[in-house]
Amino acid sequence: MIGKLVAALRERTGLPAAPATMPTGPSLAYVFGAVLMFLLVVEGVTGFALAAFYAPTATDAWGSVAYIEDQVPGGSLVRGLHHHGGSAIIIVAGIHLVQTAVSGAYKRPRELVWWLGIVLLLLVIGWAITGYWLRWDQAGFYSSQVELGIAAGTPIVGGVIKSLALGGNDAGNLTLTRAYAVHVIALPALVAAVTYLHVSIARRLGPTPVVTKSPRATAPRWPAQSFRDVIAMAVAFALLLAFTLAAGGVDLAAPADPTSSYDARPLWPLRWLFELRVLAGGAEQLVAMVAPAVFGGFLIALPLLDRRPERAPKHRKVWLGALAGMFAVIGALTVASFARDANDEALGKRRAKAEVQANKARALARENGVPVTGALDVYKTPPMYKARALFEQRCKNCHAAESKERKGPVIAPGHGDRAWLAQFLKTPSGDAFYGHTKLATTEDAMKPVELAPADLADLVELLYAESGAGDVDAAKRERGAKLFESACTDCHSKDQGVVSTGGPNLFGLGSRDYYTTFIGNPKSPVHMGPDKSQMPRFDRELTLVDRDAIAEYLVWLRTATEEDLVKLGPL
Repeated sequence: MIGKLVAALRERTGLPAAPATMPTGPSLAYVFGAVLMFLLVVEGVTGFALAAFYAPTATDAWGSVAYIEDQVPGGSLVRGLHHHGGSAIIIVAGIHLVQTAVSGAYKRPRELVWWLGIVLLLLVIGWAITGYWLRWDQAGFYSSQVELGIAAGTPIVGGVIKSLALGGNDAGNLTLTRAYAVHVIALPALVAAVTYLHVSIARRLGPTPVVTKSPRATAPRWPAQSFRDVIAMAVAFALLLAFTLAAGGVDLAAPADPTSSYDARPLWPLRWLFELRVLAGGAEQLVAMVAPAVFGGFLIALPLLDRRPERAPKHRKVWLGALAGMFAVIGALTVASFARDANDEALGKRRAKAEVQANKARALARENGVPVTGALDVYKTPPMYKARALFEQRCKNCHAAESKERKGPVIAPGHGDRAWLAQFLKTPSGDAFYGHTKLATTEDAMKPVELAPADLADLVELLYAESGAGDVDAAKRERGAKLFESACTDCHSKDQGVVSTGGPNLFGLGSRDYYTTFIGNPKSPVHMGPDKSQMPRFDRELTLVDRDAIAEYLVWLRTATEEDLVKLGPL
């Protein structure tokens, strides 16, 4: 039934049929083409699955890949199969190329099949490279810069290639969308067309007979060779799956940041050329032009150079030796490039730091999502990030306990809670409070409050209640109000907007609104006044939104612990 269906399709489409017989019988030497076709199908299936989640824009690309990797069920496995499957195609295509050369299958009349195979190898390398760019992480972004630099060295067309790929002066949204268009539209179409021509011509010419010591009889393709093809495909997929699982899928670096520095490396098929450029020093541009031209030119010219009819390797030692030498040089340079990196301790430290940054970005993306403004803003998604960043820039120098330039009270977890208020009333000019200010050494400095412990607790409760806290003891607050009227009103007022005679107005003390206005202008008459505060006003430097964000953070600190602060993570 299946055979009739296939025959009917071939009759109506004109597609060539596979040769019914094998000239020298079934052989594992014939399985590489089938394995390549199978791997191309794997790439197509996994690529379609990834495209369902991928967003090809500079703001969304990294976030969509991170979502696939960390949140889509099976996403990491599918992405790993797709990535490593691309490498597998290059490896198998390279083996197939060598096997074809060894068997002399590039000789007349199969020159066109050989040349189309070289074109296919270049296309799949381009496929892998453009796919790597689509990650739009630090590795993919800076890899594109290196690879475009290599491409720019191509004689005559190098500049055009780079200009078309970039889409502007620098890598950006157009670079990514063009890479995506090439990766999912242009290259698949080209690979499909060239593969069709390659396979069609190869089938019309028939398989190249395997060179054997003794003649082997012609045998039908089915079932012996077909069985070998299926086994080879199964082994290839098993190896691909095992490698993907062992490698933990594929990495994803931190979001691309054009303003940062990163140790860029091209994708592994181009590492040999990268190493050659490093060794060449000042002549790297010349090397980038000459080396690919020499190697590529030799592969293209091989059928024209080796025109004798003999296909046995012993009669073609010069050409096969040259081919082996070429691949040995490429292999040695590739190994040397990876070895150079492995032995570079400074590079190892930078990569470890980059990995920490990548893990942080992915963790934030899982927990908080990626902002629509772009993947780099994922670092701004931790709780109170903006307020903490502003505090780090504007407040820490004067208010952090460890600061050597501290000029004000320590602001840390517990700031403004009952214990903090009680200690402040006892020692207002203590080290943790106004001890580092000029005010502490003047006659205007607040004197310690001397009350019985119970009375002090009542006064603390009153001040604590001004913050709007929800756990206030009403009875203690009422008693504290009476104490305030008798002991504190000479210097302080608790009525909104009233200027006190000797100290700050305490209305809303510790509340979000209080902190917002105090940060805006601590020298205001309702706060410290123009002569008692060293703190600059920030209403001209920070927006109301910024000041409110810091105020919210200060309110949070009142009930926070050191552990809570650590849980927020580093900025």
